[in-house]
Amino acid sequence: MRADSTLTVTTCSIDLAELGPDSPLPSVQPLLEPPYLVGEGIPEEVAAGSRWGKVKNIYPYPMQDAYTRETSATELTAVVLENDHIKATFLPQLGGRLWALTDKATGKELLHTQDRIQFANLALRNAWFAGGIEFNIGTRGHSPTTCSPLHSAIVETPEGQSVLRMWEFDRLREVVFQIDAWLPADSRVVFVAVRIQNPNPETVPMYWWTNAAVPQTPATRALAPAARAYATDYDGSMAIVAPTEFHGIDATYPVRNPHAADFFFDLAPEGRRWEVAMDDAGDGLALVSSPALRGRKLFVWGENTGGHRWQEWLTPTPADGQPRHYAEIQSGLAQTQFEHVPMPGGASWQWVEAYGNAGLDPAIGNGAWPEAVEHGAQRITDLVPEAAVDAALADAARWADLAPHEMLVAGNGWGALEAVRRRSSAMNWIDETGTPFSPETLTADQSPWLELLATKDGAAPGKHPFAGSASFVRGLDWEELLAAEPTMGAESAFHLAVMAHARASAELADQSGVAQLYRTALASAELSDSSRALAHRGLGLTLLALNDPTGGVTKLAAACAADINNRWLLIEAMTHAIAVNRPEAALELAGRAPQSLSDVGRVAFLRALAHARSGEPEKAAAMLRAGLEVADLREGENSITALWQEVCPDDDVPQAYQFSMH
Repeated sequence: MRADSTLTVTTCSIDLAELGPDSPLPSVQPLLEPPYLVGEGIPEEVAAGSRWGKVKNIYPYPMQDAYTRETSATELTAVVLENDHIKATFLPQLGGRLWALTDKATGKELLHTQDRIQFANLALRNAWFAGGIEFNIGTRGHSPTTCSPLHSAIVETPEGQSVLRMWEFDRLREVVFQIDAWLPADSRVVFVAVRIQNPNPETVPMYWWTNAAVPQTPATRALAPAARAYATDYDGSMAIVAPTEFHGIDATYPVRNPHAADFFFDLAPEGRRWEVAMDDAGDGLALVSSPALRGRKLFVWGENTGGHRWQEWLTPTPADGQPRHYAEIQSGLAQTQFEHVPMPGGASWQWVEAYGNAGLDPAIGNGAWPEAVEHGAQRITDLVPEAAVDAALADAARWADLAPHEMLVAGNGWGALEAVRRRSSAMNWIDETGTPFSPETLTADQSPWLELLATKDGAAPGKHPFAGSASFVRGLDWEELLAAEPTMGAESAFHLAVMAHARASAELADQSGVAQLYRTALASAELSDSSRALAHRGLGLTLLALNDPTGGVTKLAAACAADINNRWLLIEAMTHAIAVNRPEAALELAGRAPQSLSDVGRVAFLRALAHARSGEPEKAAAMLRAGLEVADLREGENSITALWQEVCPDDDVPQAYQFSMH
């Protein structure tokens, strides 16, 4: 390793919220649908990409929604890349987040970062946190791995360059992604190479966006080489706009936007890929990439009460009393985040990104858009010439399969199970030399599925029916193994029902078939207590989908009775009971729950809502006035505001309850 370019493995202390256990409920519930595109002039490429590739749900990933607002000092593994120009700190245990990027010449932090990480409900699996640069794969939204450890190691190249490598198996698209980060001795940018490998024979819908949170000051401006953008403002629409003339404002200054909005810059196909966020001195993050990352975006929370409340919710004001607001600049595979890109079977994609300080002249950068963009393009060339990006991409290709020199952090065991599964079925898999999925990473979550694989082709004589598992998998080959048991047991029947539920369409015939599978599992006295509760839950959800609200709520209540300490079952059952106008059933569920569950913020809010729907607005008002805090409030959720306005109509909504993004 060169003396003037170092890679150091250390720790950093961060005031961190406790993430809590994963939800035990299979994630069969549908995702919230992204809005459809409307507006004149939207290219067919964008419209078609937005109609294709959506996932029904995030199964088999479990939700991460048991966190609270309490934080405590926590030591996290940190990997620091540093030379004379720049210092970059990565957190492999939190999705590989690039947490801090310091420009040594100015002493400025180029990223929005903080000493407190507070989880909130913004990601595909719920939990998400603000700050740094995050890497998102799979489908629209913050990645399933954004709050999870990635397999991480140091790779030493023949040229003597130390590389931080992070990788994981994406269970949603069944692909492998890796992130290689390095800092050459004389470089003013950190290079990050991303590779995605699709071992499947079929084309899969692919999505990738790199999201960088940047400090937002009154002078912050975002620049990208585009005269127009696709703008969304959270009402389900998209329109082509000139970002410097958006509803009478220059929206390239985040602080001038009154409402939350996305701006997807329409970069020319043949141009360089870059975006910059500059401050009053012209300093700020440059997000540069090789051509594969076509998209560039600016996201703003909006300068209104709700936008400020979300900023405070995600980045609580520190001891000095000065709020820390941020905006995001982003880069992605497609023009917009509504789209998926087809990745052919057997394909391997790789690109390079570079992050550093563009160092613009603020007088020019704040001038007319064409001149500001031309100046930004020149400073990008000065910072990292196109030839340097090309050379970095060539380096990354040579290094991609180098074996790790030293392991740092272990990810989960699902990649190791996938390797066994594919070998067992003679399916294509990746060369694991550079991204090994070690058997040592296998845990109790994967153990029952390994045992099931071992029964294939009579490998385990005298085998017994599947003993069951508290974890979940997907794939028709898994279903065939479960159905092929010599005497298919109750646990096999239950898991077959869950798998069918996860892939079922909204058609009534599909839902009826799933309901029958759950009934078959429930008919067996051998079904374990935990699986029985989840089977009641699954049947309840299918009955609701079959327009049987009475049966659905009854079965969800049966699930709660079968596992009375399960907060996830209680919250889901109460939510659905209220949704189908059975608030009394929700209150009855809450009344039977242990006090420890009644005190959970989401449960308390649902109780208040049920009181309001039961003709007891005064009880709901009393609960709201006493103070409610729902830790996993969904982005854009206005439910608490709406309830306050309903039951306390003569009083202004307290600021603590104002999360509206409109």
